[in-house]
Amino acid sequence: MNRNIIAMALCLTPFLSFAEEAKEKSAITSSAELGFLYKTGNTKSADVKAGYDFKYEKDLWRSTLALDLLIKKTDVENDNGEKELETTDQKWTAESKTNYTLSKKTKSYVYGDVYYEDSRFTGFDNQSTISAGWGREWYKTEVASFFADIGPGYKRDVTMATETVPSETSTAFIVQAQALYLRKINDHVDFKQSFTVKYAPKSGESSRYRAETSVTTKLIQTLQLKFSFKVEHNTDVDDGFERTDTQTAVTLVYSF
Repeated sequence: MNRNIIAMALCLTPFLSFAEEAKEKSAITSSAELGFLYKTGNTKSADVKAGYDFKYEKDLWRSTLALDLLIKKTDVENDNGEKELETTDQKWTAESKTNYTLSKKTKSYVYGDVYYEDSRFTGFDNQSTISAGWGREWYKTEVASFFADIGPGYKRDVTMATETVPSETSTAFIVQAQALYLRKINDHVDFKQSFTVKYAPKSGESSRYRAETSVTTKLIQTLQLKFSFKVEHNTDVDDGFERTDTQTAVTLVYSF
């Protein structure tokens, strides 16, 4: 009898080891989100917001990739007096950032950041930045953490061409600063607050400021409901465009 028990234990050992390895946290996490609003009646409109987030974190390295898409169609009257859905806002962004930890004791790191934005209704054909610098995880507990970094960078703005004015490209030196606060409110609710400043000291160049607040609630193990509010401000825009844009969204997030 004892021999049978010992033999069974030896057979199960590889499976138990595999189960322990499976419990280890994966270095790669990702999620996709989607939100949709369609309105009918006196006016018609359709809004679609989609996004994808990817994170790799292992040893001294931490890399993230964020993709975001927003499309808005509104009921407008054409030249024939008929109403039809027409794209009135379209924007997509991509940002990639990599941190390398210099010291686990001080939690300081160096980073590289690349950002690209294509927005059809801001007066710009596209805007992009690249920066590198130093940062630190200034605060960390079991439920919260705060990161902040700063460094020099370079921006490139391409204006939208019109019937009378051709497209123009401008480049400038910038100082980029970023801050990120994360907090786990409870087992089902997470809070996130981020700030980004891209300051262009050169006279006549546009500086950009962005803040985003989000609360994510877990519905099931891999599905969450996300509420977010974003504010973006450009210091220098063409006539007919607002300097400040806001975006409020409710999306479903699937983690895998």
